[in-house]
Amino acid sequence: MGENIVVIGAVALGPKAACRCKRLNPDARVVLLDRGARISYGGCGIPYYVSGDVSDADELQSTSFHMLRDVAFFRDTKDIEARPRTEALSIDRAKKTVRVRQLDTGVEEDLPYDKLVLATGSSPRALPIAGADLPGVSAVADLDAAIKIREGLTAGQVGSAVIVGAGFIGLEMAVALADMWGIETTVVEYAPLILPTVLSPTLARIIQLHMEEKGVRFRLAAQVTAVQGDGKAERVVVKGPGGEETIDADMVIMSVGVTPNSGLAKAAGLEVSPRGGIVIDEEMRTSDPDIFAGGDCAEIKNLVTGQNFFLPLGSLANRQGRVIGDNLCGLHSRFPGAAGAWCVKLFEQNASGVGLTLEGARRAGLDAVSVHVSQFDRAHFYPDKDFMYLELVAERGTGRVLGVQGVSAMGDALVGRIGAVAALMPHRPTVTDLSLLELPYSPPFSSAMDIVNMLGNVGENILTGRNESVDPLEFARLFADRDNPELFFLDCRELGNAQTYLEKYPGLWHHIPQGQLAGRLGEVPRDRRVVVLCNSGARSYEALLTMRHAGFTNVVNVAGGVASLSAVGADPKAQ
Repeated sequence: MGENIVVIGAVALGPKAACRCKRLNPDARVVLLDRGARISYGGCGIPYYVSGDVSDADELQSTSFHMLRDVAFFRDTKDIEARPRTEALSIDRAKKTVRVRQLDTGVEEDLPYDKLVLATGSSPRALPIAGADLPGVSAVADLDAAIKIREGLTAGQVGSAVIVGAGFIGLEMAVALADMWGIETTVVEYAPLILPTVLSPTLARIIQLHMEEKGVRFRLAAQVTAVQGDGKAERVVVKGPGGEETIDADMVIMSVGVTPNSGLAKAAGLEVSPRGGIVIDEEMRTSDPDIFAGGDCAEIKNLVTGQNFFLPLGSLANRQGRVIGDNLCGLHSRFPGAAGAWCVKLFEQNASGVGLTLEGARRAGLDAVSVHVSQFDRAHFYPDKDFMYLELVAERGTGRVLGVQGVSAMGDALVGRIGAVAALMPHRPTVTDLSLLELPYSPPFSSAMDIVNMLGNVGENILTGRNESVDPLEFARLFADRDNPELFFLDCRELGNAQTYLEKYPGLWHHIPQGQLAGRLGEVPRDRRVVVLCNSGARSYEALLTMRHAGFTNVVNVAGGVASLSAVGADPKAQ
C-alpha cells in the first residue's frame, strides 16, 4: 500500500497524523508541508518562552528526549519528508494534486496525493485600526513571532505594553511581561470581564483582582481605537466607559482571537461553514472523502449543545491527528466531538473549566441556572490547604450538567476536579451524578465530601427549590443598598467571626449563630428580605432551612459565603 499522503500544516495535528500513518502503513509516502521555518513545536508554550520560563525556543520544538523535530528528525526517525518554508497554493481534486511553492526559491510543483490532510491552523484576527501596522505591534501568531517579541524584551526596548484581548493568550502574555520582565502592562478587553467566554463574572473577578495585585492593569468594556507613534508604537488610544484615554505602550500585542485558515479548502470547493471552519464528519473527513481536516482550521461537534463549534486547542489537535492517522489507513476511527475542557495558570492563581458558562448556555437557548460553592480543596484539618471556588451550570428540569468552571491557587487539584467532570460530559451527566461521583480520598488530597460532590449537592438543592442563593457579586449589589429598610443582613457564624462586622455596621449587620437560630427566630423580621451568610455557605444553608421551616418566605443564602466575598473584593469588613 504505497499511497501518497500529503499533509498541509506541520505544527500540531499534521505531524501527529503523519507519524501515526507511517506507523500503521510504513510503505506510505508521507510529505509534510508548512509555510513556516519551524515545524512541530508546542505553540501553547509560547508565553512561557516569552517569559523566560522556557529558556530556548528549540525546547518547544524538541521531543521529551531532547531531539529537535526538524527536517532531519522526520527524515531519519520517522521516514517522513518534511518541507518547511513550502506553501500550498491550490488543490486540484480532479487530478488529486497539490500545487506548492518553495518560498525561498520560488520554485513551484504539483504533488500527487491519494489522501490529503488539511492542518492549516488559524490566523490571529486583525483589528482595523490606525497604526496597527507600526513596528512594535504584533500578534503571537507563531514561534517566529514569539522570538521577535522576546528579542525586543531582551534588548531592553520595552518599558510599557498594552495587550488587546483578555483571553487565554492575552492573559498569559500579561503574566509573562509583568512577572518576568517587570514591564508596566495594561490589558484592554472589549467585554466587561476577563476570559469572557469561559468564566462567570464571579470567577473572572477573582482572577482579575489577583492579577491586579501583581501589577497588571485592566481596561474592561473598552476598545483600542488607534496605535500612535513616530515610526513605531509608543501609545494606544482606548475608548471605554470613562471616556477616551491614551496609554503608553512600547509594545502592543494583539490577542483578539483567531480565524480558521480555510481559504485553501474553500477554493477547492470543500464545504466550509458560515463561521469559516472546514466542515468535517466524525472520521475527520471533509466533503471530499479523500481529504481530511482537523485542528484550528475545522469545526467539531460541541458535546453539550450538539452544534458545531470552533475550538482552537493544541490538545484537541493532537488527539484529532491520531484519528486522522488511523483513517488514512482505513481504520474508521471516530472523533465524536468535545466539551471544551481548558485550564490556565495566571501568577499564583489558576482557572479551569469544561462546557458552558451560564451566559453561553442561555445563548444556546438552554434554560439554565448557575451554582457557586467555595470549600477547601483538601480536608479542613490538613495544614496545607486552600479555598477552591467552583461554579456549576445546570439545566432546569433535567438537572443536566452543562458546564463547570473553577478557580484555585492549587492548580493541580483544580485541574484534577475539572478533568473528572470533563470525562463525564460525553455521557450527559446530571447534578446527581456529581453528588455521587467517586473521587480518590485522603486528607492531603481532598475532603471526604469532595467539593465536586458538594457542587452536585448544592445544585440539587437549587434546582429543587430547597435552597435559594445570591452569588457574591449580587451580594455586593445588595450590600451597597444596605440602608434599604426591606433588607436584613444576618451573620450566622460564631461571634468571633462576626464581631468586626457588628462594630463596623451597627444596626445594619445582625448576628445569630446558626446553632442558636431556632430559639431566637423572634429576632428576625418576617416582613423583610433576609440575606443570611457564613464563611462558606454551608451553615447559612442550614439557617435558611430553619427559617423556611418556621414559615419565613423571603430568605436567600450567600453562595460561597465570606470566603467568596473576600475573593471577589466584596467582603464588607474590607470596605
